[in-house]
Amino acid sequence: MSKTLNEVLASIRPDPREQEAREAAHRQWASIAKPLDSLGLLETAVEDMAALTLSHKIDISNRALLLLCADNGVVDQGVTQTDYTVTAAVARNAGANRSSVCKMAQVANCRVVPVDMGMRDPGRIPGVLDRRVGNGTADITQGPAMSRGQAEQAVLTGVELVEELKAQGAGLIATGEMGIGNTTTSSAVACVLLNRPVAEMTGRGAGLSDKGLERKLWAIETALERSRPNPMDPLDVLAKVGGFDIAGMCGIYLGGALYRVPVLMDGFISTVAALCAARLCPEAGKAMFASHVSAEPAGRRVLDALGKLPLITAGMRLGEGTGAVCAIPMLDMALSLYQDGTTFDSTGIEAYTPQGG
Repeated sequence: MSKTLNEVLASIRPDPREQEAREAAHRQWASIAKPLDSLGLLETAVEDMAALTLSHKIDISNRALLLLCADNGVVDQGVTQTDYTVTAAVARNAGANRSSVCKMAQVANCRVVPVDMGMRDPGRIPGVLDRRVGNGTADITQGPAMSRGQAEQAVLTGVELVEELKAQGAGLIATGEMGIGNTTTSSAVACVLLNRPVAEMTGRGAGLSDKGLERKLWAIETALERSRPNPMDPLDVLAKVGGFDIAGMCGIYLGGALYRVPVLMDGFISTVAALCAARLCPEAGKAMFASHVSAEPAGRRVLDALGKLPLITAGMRLGEGTGAVCAIPMLDMALSLYQDGTTFDSTGIEAYTPQGG
């Protein structure tokens, strides 16, 4: 792909066929012998997919999870229980198809595609795509995480990953990430975009102690004071307090809208990336599907800002895309009824009709 970011954003446009496809999907649901709208958000998700793909004939049998791996310099400030070497360790397991999300994705019949967006000194890891933007980001307490050019490169890399999977026939993409310290960067980005206090948007991540949480709050407050990211410029926010993984996922959502592939959001970090994409291009929201609501304090707030309702509320916060792959079997079950369910016509039952009053 040779497009600039501005060209990508300009290419994401509404299409009158979206409404036609949505209405066709709605009629299909209405023909199934069951009460109207009785599958709730699952019916809405199918109709949203029809609108996005411009067809009420939906096929998500070819699906993949993009697991973006990157390191964050702020880890040096003691904001996590573990150090950056864990990022590469999990990436190695993912490359060998044995990480947590890999095991869960097998049940969902979903391929996992690990991507090195910028881990720190990882070496060549078998089974992991090399899309490195840098050797980890800088420490945000000392200055910007990355240059604006690197932020744009990371976003465009996400767009390109969607283009590649679409060419391979993917009908559904799930997002996941692995990067020690990325709840710190995600909270920082969310604070800026939602104009909320640091304490309100920041949790304990992977089980921080009280002292660890104090360091995390200090790190975010220091970073925001030092770099002063511009809330009206999402790319500036990503560059100053984000991470290569967040920027890459932002690009995945833009790519989903551009290439009309549904993208399942995972948890807090994934939805913060989606918020960046929506602020860059509101039209990109049509490609975003909420799998679950994270147990992180700001998880619900970010989904509310996106106007998305989660399919699952299970108190999850593992990351790696585990929440996203949990939603895939639910979508499969809904589509099995949508595509092959018994219709009112075939049963001789009178169809339900909307009742007023």
